[in-house]
Amino acid sequence: MSQDFEHRPVMVDEVVDLFGSVPPGVLLDATAGGAGHARALLGAHPQITVVALDRDPDAVAAATEALAPFAERATVVHARFDKLAEVLAERGITSLSGAFFDLGVSSPQLDRPERGFSYHHEAPLDMRMDTTAPKTAADVVNTWDRDALARLFAQHGEGRFARRIAQRIVAARPLSTTTQLADVVKEAIPAATRRTGGHPARRVFQAVRVAVNDELDILAETIDTALALLAPGGRLAVLAYHSGEDRIVKDRLRQAETGGCICPPGLPCVCGATPQVRLLWRGAHKPSAAEIADNRRAESARLRAVEKLPPDHTTDVAAE
Repeated sequence: MSQDFEHRPVMVDEVVDLFGSVPPGVLLDATAGGAGHARALLGAHPQITVVALDRDPDAVAAATEALAPFAERATVVHARFDKLAEVLAERGITSLSGAFFDLGVSSPQLDRPERGFSYHHEAPLDMRMDTTAPKTAADVVNTWDRDALARLFAQHGEGRFARRIAQRIVAARPLSTTTQLADVVKEAIPAATRRTGGHPARRVFQAVRVAVNDELDILAETIDTALALLAPGGRLAVLAYHSGEDRIVKDRLRQAETGGCICPPGLPCVCGATPQVRLLWRGAHKPSAAEIADNRRAESARLRAVEKLPPDHTTDVAAE
């Protein structure tokens, strides 16, 4: 694999096991990264082919290189995952045996200072996953008004300091580098609070990155689209790394599991809802202690998965 885009796949053994029983066909890797998951899946399951998407041109190049040994069974496409239906339709693919999402920022994006994702390095305020996209972190930081910034930071866990941070950012404009933004955030948070909870700019950088890349805005509809394309017995799995994206994933999978049932919790469904999937387990699976010790960036990962039901499946749904 290209040394410029090495990414350690998280929970790879569990992901591979998840797709072992899917029917033969196409598996969509909606977030290829360095193709660590896709390569493991292709190696373990000869019944599948893979269409892998990524919005980052560097990731596309790395994934193409990594999947070269499986060239007859793998296609890598430069596309944002909300374009998955169009990408598949262009290739005559009308159903999927599986769909996999590994959300969030990748290690190579964080580790390359010039990409502007990290508060540890001096770099332009960029944070674009797709380096051909027009909107950068500098645009968000320097053009959004105070209230919009405060709402963004509050949504990502800043709570009582969100407005204070936003006000300091507006007062310090224009900001052009990652360290300038990190310093402004640090100065906005009281010293006593800065002593706990990691780097004081962590949540702000996450919030700006999510806004630059529209990560949460496109997630719910994309999961619904992928679920609709699954063949009976096909599976969808999602790795999420922060509460905002995991909340969306949980909601969409729950909606598909209940068919949108609106009946009172604990009672049989009488509203006519038809479940589309079954949850493969309740809650989210987490990486093992051994994996976290080996790869600290795996610590926040949460894995959820479902299996598509046959169209004639009928069952009582009880809201929980």
